[in-house]
Amino acid sequence: MGMLQEFKTFVMRGNVIDLAVGVIIGGAFNKIVSSLIEDVITPLMLKPVLEAAHVSTLQDYIWHGAKIGMFLSSVITFILTAFVLFLIIKGMNAARKKEESAPPAPAEPSTTDKLLMEIRDSLKK
Repeated sequence: MGMLQEFKTFVMRGNVIDLAVGVIIGGAFNKIVSSLIEDVITPLMLKPVLEAAHVSTLQDYIWHGAKIGMFLSSVITFILTAFVLFLIIKGMNAARKKEESAPPAPAEPSTTDKLLMEIRDSLKK
């Protein structure tokens, strides 16, 4: 029973749950970024090149028997994914930096300090 309790404690720690949520959200975010790149950006960028090569999709491009189109598609997808993620992270960091740069409100004196200031003021009178 001790091992089962340790496992339950391990699984219910905040770090494990945060990681699980991160993985799930990351998987969903991956689908969004992949669709943006494969369905929007890549076709828009490559349309003139594909038309010049008389190919309908990049994956269909074959050069001397090698399916070089599949490789090029993977490389382009990787580069565009990395660039889109870079832009997103850069935006998040800029937003976070603005939050951190805001000056904190001055701390209010504690009740002890207030009492001491009242005593000081009354002694001055």
